[in-house]
Amino acid sequence: MKTSRHWLEQWTRPAWTDEQMSEALSLAGLEVDGVEPAAPPFSGVVVGQVLTVEKHPDADKLNVTAVDVGGEEPLQIVCGARNVRPGMKAPCATVGAVLPGGFRIKKAKLRGVPSFGMLCSASELGLAESSDGLMELPAEAPVGEDVRVYLDLDDPVFDIDLTPNRSDCLSHEGMAREVAALTGGDYAEPYTLVEPQAAFRTEQAVRVAAPEACPRYLGCEVRGFNAGVETPLWMQERLRRCGVRPISLVVDITNYVLLELGQPMHAFDADRLQGDIEVRMAREGEKLTTLDGVARELTPDTLVIADASGPIALAGIMGGESTAVSDATTRIFFEAAHFKPEVIAGKARQYGLHTDSSHRFERGVDPELPRKALLRAVDLLLTLAGGEAGDIVAVEAPEHLPARPVITLRQEKIEQVLGMVFPAEQVEALLKRLQFVVQKLEPGLWQVTPPSWRFDIGIEEDLIEELARLYGYNRLPESAVHAPMQLGELPETELDQARLHEALIQRGYHEVITYSFIPEEEAQLFALDQQTVALANPLSEELAVMRPSLMPGLLRTVAHNQKRQQLRVRVFESGAVFERGEDGYVQAQRIGGAIFGSRAPLHWDTPVETVDFFDIKGDVEALLAAAEVAVTFEPADHPALHPGQSAWVKHDGEIIGWLGQLHPQLYRRWKLAQPVYLFELALPPLLKARLPQMQPVSRFPEVQRDLAFVLDRKVPAADLQRVIEGVDSPILREVRLFDLYAGEGLPEDRKSLAVKLRFGSLDHTLSDEEVDAAVEAVVQAVADRLGGQLRQ
Repeated sequence: MKTSRHWLEQWTRPAWTDEQMSEALSLAGLEVDGVEPAAPPFSGVVVGQVLTVEKHPDADKLNVTAVDVGGEEPLQIVCGARNVRPGMKAPCATVGAVLPGGFRIKKAKLRGVPSFGMLCSASELGLAESSDGLMELPAEAPVGEDVRVYLDLDDPVFDIDLTPNRSDCLSHEGMAREVAALTGGDYAEPYTLVEPQAAFRTEQAVRVAAPEACPRYLGCEVRGFNAGVETPLWMQERLRRCGVRPISLVVDITNYVLLELGQPMHAFDADRLQGDIEVRMAREGEKLTTLDGVARELTPDTLVIADASGPIALAGIMGGESTAVSDATTRIFFEAAHFKPEVIAGKARQYGLHTDSSHRFERGVDPELPRKALLRAVDLLLTLAGGEAGDIVAVEAPEHLPARPVITLRQEKIEQVLGMVFPAEQVEALLKRLQFVVQKLEPGLWQVTPPSWRFDIGIEEDLIEELARLYGYNRLPESAVHAPMQLGELPETELDQARLHEALIQRGYHEVITYSFIPEEEAQLFALDQQTVALANPLSEELAVMRPSLMPGLLRTVAHNQKRQQLRVRVFESGAVFERGEDGYVQAQRIGGAIFGSRAPLHWDTPVETVDFFDIKGDVEALLAAAEVAVTFEPADHPALHPGQSAWVKHDGEIIGWLGQLHPQLYRRWKLAQPVYLFELALPPLLKARLPQMQPVSRFPEVQRDLAFVLDRKVPAADLQRVIEGVDSPILREVRLFDLYAGEGLPEDRKSLAVKLRFGSLDHTLSDEEVDAAVEAVVQAVADRLGGQLRQ
């Protein structure tokens, strides 16, 4: 919200400097992002009046003018503006003037004709981005007066970042109330509004078919005004300082009232209205072409303003093109209404819009403001362009208007929350500064009713917050918090997630946090068979879907680092992923990681080697070891992974994750220049800890046997280990793979896997016969299940 200090001072005059005012507002929760003058620095520019205009003798597009700047003699100035004419007044930069950007005006010759200054456009003074001709000043502008003084261009403009709950400050009147409350100074209305005597009866009828969405709708017809009147310069300047471009008098008046009072308004061309105005919900299949020229198909949950022809405006958002005010408009119908925030919230974004009106209605507007705003708009139009006004049409549903809560405030609660004693007189004085109605019930007990514009006040703690804001958060005493300290319990059957993070950090990983919103295309790559969760009102196409996997965010992080010439990156993230299940939405916790670059940090005695599949597999095994979870790896057919370098991770026969190299066809999608390896695992199975169990140590010697099996190349080593561990032998203690061989002496389609078997008993020394029987059982099981033979 951009706020002009000089405009605000019509209500209250704080004795603060700009810096003091910025600090006070920021400490009160209205953060000031910056303060700048209404125009960039320039000097030596005065009000000039063009006396004569003659064609340049040697240039068709130039004119030689005589300009009165209040000096002894008029100045001769060569000007190329198309709108220069005798009698007009415009800013004139005299010799020695300095314009924005440091451009200094000097005496010059243009095509042989001396020029002693420059007539300026608004853009040359930094008052507009572009201009078509000179900036024309009003006829009453005093010749020779400094333009900065005449236009009040040293007016400080505060850029204030408001929180959503303080929409009452989205106007100069609201900011003035807040400043007056903070300073304790006087606050007074700068004008008195009186309902004008109706010159005629407003014929436009209004029906409200959705009173729960629009409990108050007011309108007034104005006719006979001068449609050719331009918006006065003072109003244009105030609009410009608040970031609003002047358009036409009627539209500028509605924008002016919005910035002054905070009430969004709309003006319809009354001659274009067909029949009664109706406030209702849109109907299936209805369309509306809004003022931006875009035809929009409406949904039934959208509140619209309609007439007999159909929708003519999106309520609280934007008007329609069919009833827009134009230069030919001679009869208008002003609208000022109260729309419920929950009805407008999200609708502007749904239609790809964001307007000043929707910004306010989504947050809430004072329900008592429409009549005041309507009277102000009518008064401005009649004052500036003449005409006559009809009577005010009002349709209200009091039962649907917001009720002002009556809140009980206790002295002991104030002391408990703020940690200090507030005298009763100070409590009442601070609340009355905010125009709260305070009724003292008994010592230390009050009933407080907030004003209609403070709809963010609903409970006792809200009142206490207001006391703290006005008193000053920085003045509250500091005291130690006294509270019982209770350590959280972590059962032995649950593993602390920090232990998993630490395991990855020790292997060189860095933790990252990425967006939960991703593009639809990326979501589909990692969704597998899941149904993705699309947002109803996404901020953009790049943030349209809730992530079904952590991988898109990690890949964006990897790509970001690759672009910045990082040679080695290892990142991980733990967080929620989302899918749509049969019973609704499902939110699951995952942990995932990504690596690329060199295997080890750059060092003079370490060869540079690029990471491969076994590096990411080793990291996953280290993570699983920290969680004490036994898994198996099986070849995967994940659509986003390399077909020959990917694996499912299974625990108790269920897939709990996957790992592998990103599919080569997807490198372009993330603009990756090096191979990237990824993993993602479900968190719940990793957080189930096993209770420690005592195992006796045998007093008898163990026996070890090494066996080498010749198997088909396609048989995974994990299958061999699983088959051997499944042999029913009470003396088999451990199976460990220690060698893989393929090559000379073996067929091309065969390989050799060597395992070390460890045998033992708790109650006796093993005999050769027992061990041989167990080995024979292992050999037979491998032959039967995998077709393996002992290597000779």
